[in-house]
Amino acid sequence: EVQFVESGGGLVQAGGSLRLSCAASGFIFDDYGIGWFRQAPGKEREGVACISSSDSTTYYADSVKGRFTISSDNAKNTVSLQMNSLKPEDTAVYYCAATVSCPSLVPNPISGSWGQGTQVTVSS
Repeated sequence: EVQFVESGGGLVQAGGSLRLSCAASGFIFDDYGIGWFRQAPGKEREGVACISSSDSTTYYADSVKGRFTISSDNAKNTVSLQMNSLKPEDTAVYYCAATVSCPSLVPNPISGSWGQGTQVTVSS
């Protein structure tokens, strides 16, 4: 069973930082990209960042370039998202998922599997 467990969210002031972690299981980690996606209230889920597990190529949404950094530890099947210079518009539930659509950041995970997500709230 494909599973993801996200952690590290919280409440932070604008300009602050958070580090999200994702533990993945139930599939061959190296065969897929692992992405972070987010969904704000009343909005559709969107891609934030993705990393190819095979060659560590990274992809970012324009809205987070230069502020967020995605990294992976293939030995532990974990992916992290370092978020700096946070803005109120970054407020959302953040999810990780495995995808074959890493470059496009389309929220289309393998097996339709999402974790429970972790809430990030940025106050102004």
